[in-house]
Amino acid sequence: MSTAHDFDFFFGDWDVAHRRRLDFLDPDSGWEEFGATSRCWSLFGGAANIDELLVPEQGWKALTLRLFDPQARQWSLNWATERSGRVFPPVVGRFEGDGRRGAFFGDDTHDGKDVRVRFVWSGISATSAHWEQAFSLDAGRTWLSNWTMAFTRRPDPASSPRA
Repeated sequence: MSTAHDFDFFFGDWDVAHRRRLDFLDPDSGWEEFGATSRCWSLFGGAANIDELLVPEQGWKALTLRLFDPQARQWSLNWATERSGRVFPPVVGRFEGDGRRGAFFGDDTHDGKDVRVRFVWSGISATSAHWEQAFSLDAGRTWLSNWTMAFTRRPDPASSPRA
């Protein structure tokens, strides 16, 4: 069952390897790969957090604001980029079972088409995590993965041995 501390694993600094379709709706589209860094910090005693994603290779920044609803026992994930200056419609969901996989769903539009959006967090450990976005054009019957991020925790400079 989801708790206000589901994303505690994500606090800190990360290197991020992106793999993103050139066309989010075309299964035959090629992929682009690029790097980034991310920093996540806690708010509201763990019931909210923000991560800022810096993508210098492509010249943009983004953030995700995550909010835990204690009554519904679920999270809303709210993505924004400096390029658009707006918050995209949230995806809502929870972590299940052992808390190492979370699925979050919402509705949006892409290139003028209504899409169902799915974010999945998985592969969670002390040093790594995996995020995947997929779109559905048929209300969730079929999904097309269009963006993945592989997170690797950056070493804590305070814990590095001194020369």
